[in-house]
Amino acid sequence: MYTQQRYTGNYFKVPNAIFHLGLHQTAISVYAYLMSIEDRRTYECVASYPTIARHLNIAPNTVAKYVRQLVERMLVRTERTEIITKAGEMRNGCLRYHILPIQCAIDLYHERQMDELERTCAQQRAQEKAERLGIEFVPADGEQSA
Repeated sequence: MYTQQRYTGNYFKVPNAIFHLGLHQTAISVYAYLMSIEDRRTYECVASYPTIARHLNIAPNTVAKYVRQLVERMLVRTERTEIITKAGEMRNGCLRYHILPIQCAIDLYHERQMDELERTCAQQRAQEKAERLGIEFVPADGEQSA
């Protein structure tokens, strides 16, 4: 007979919108891991790349790559920390991650989509004008249009 498990609060929610922001699956995994360890009152957590990598079974350089993507997409903000060794020396610590409101990332994503749409429309207008004038159209980015 199936018995339903009782949850003791050892879980967290990931916003549905995270799956609609064009992120790589590994970036979503890093984001979910950071959310799983964040302090629910401060929306902060501290973790090293090797720690995150170990929990997700990926390389630390891969973690760094996707943390940069999360920062660039305004899902998290990072801040350096410092530690003092037993010898009294100041050293770099782990990053402190601030989980930002998902609406910031959604707004940025939509803004970038609109910018891309405006660029595409401007390029199409320029191509149509070039065709009317009987000249070859060469996009500003150097790629040939389809």
